[in-house]
Amino acid sequence: QVQLVESGGGLVQAGGSLRLSCAASRSIFSINNEIMGWYRQAPGKQRELVAVITSGGSTNYADSVKGRFLISRDNAKNTVYLQMNSLKPEDTAVYYCKSSLGSSTYWGQGTQVTVSS
Repeated sequence: QVQLVESGGGLVQAGGSLRLSCAASRSIFSINNEIMGWYRQAPGKQRELVAVITSGGSTNYADSVKGRFLISRDNAKNTVYLQMNSLKPEDTAVYYCKSSLGSSTYWGQGTQVTVSS
């Protein structure tokens, strides 16, 4: 089991940057095959994948954020980050952190990101 706490959201103008953090209550990636990810949900829309990183360090991004967002991790701090650059109004959403390990899935409570035009 793991508790995930997101932070770093806020209001930013289009073209700006934010860095989201996801702090885990235990060591992450200490177990092979754990996948940490960032997802987002805009009002009236389904939750969608933004970026994931595996225990082996592989990453994957949604096409809409490739080249603008970067997922990274700090194992010593049990934290996963999402650096978001060149933000657009369509990036406005609640951003959630997720841990996937086998059949177990854990979500954080989410952090609001609002991008003004």
